[in-house]
Amino acid sequence: MTGEAVHAPVEVVEYTDPLCPWAWGSEPVFRALRAALAGRVHWRRVYCILFDHDDDPAPDAAAETAWYARYIEDISGHTQAPRAFRLSRVAASSWPVSLVAKAAELQGPEVADRVLRRLRESVFVLGEPADTPALALSAARGVPGLDHERLATDAASAAVLDRVRADRAEARRPVREVLSVPDGSSPHPGAAKETPDGGHRYALPTLLLRSPAGVRAVPGRRSYEEYTAALDALVPGLSARPATREPAEALAHYRSLTGPERVLLTRGSWPPADAVRVETAGGPLWLHAEEARTHPATRHGSSPAS
Repeated sequence: MTGEAVHAPVEVVEYTDPLCPWAWGSEPVFRALRAALAGRVHWRRVYCILFDHDDDPAPDAAAETAWYARYIEDISGHTQAPRAFRLSRVAASSWPVSLVAKAAELQGPEVADRVLRRLRESVFVLGEPADTPALALSAARGVPGLDHERLATDAASAAVLDRVRADRAEARRPVREVLSVPDGSSPHPGAAKETPDGGHRYALPTLLLRSPAGVRAVPGRRSYEEYTAALDALVPGLSARPATREPAEALAHYRSLTGPERVLLTRGSWPPADAVRVETAGGPLWLHAEEARTHPATRHGSSPAS
């Protein structure tokens, strides 16, 4: 065959939750994968509801928050992802952020990506999980291209609720190969988690790759190379090197970048002159100047990068 390669259709299913620390720490690799595969795969997110309505409340909320903050700190040690200086509480529910993230998809993939990013940053940058409808909608305010009134209407709709319920159910039907996963070298190998009803759900994050050639699951925290190897096993030649951008272009495109993300996604001298630096306990987050004008993090202390 000569000329441009023709690839079989591939679906990448990302099982995630906006409030999951491992999913937050995997964003650099996932952003790089999405950039490298743009236009060649269908990428779909499934919101798994990490914090559910029927979870038993902690007998000591302060102790639970202290424990969970240490848990996030430990994960940040592996991923180098930003983490808040202080976590106000453990999220009461993943439903509000999942409904808002799913509603944002109705306004296109770029808006959806930016809204999801704001929801993740609510807990891992600000330490204030967007675990109510009002907080989730507030976190998204000011996202470029977003119709905020429509977002609020859609997030409260029966149609979006049904879609998130379908996501939750799908996440609790994991493929057999993730029920038992060798530990290997990953700090988070990603074996499916047991649920209170005796079933299982995907560990977060997990990517499920589907093509006419078969299905591959890549659970837990993985390297870029492990994902591309799984893709090439399904469709040889599909994967590509991460697509990098000049720093100013990258920050304009992504709106916010962590340290690990700027290493994977940019080339050249960092940071751009007008970047706004937000300090966290796990390293800085850089915001595009326009993003900083409406981003909740700017209320928690930020300064132009030097």
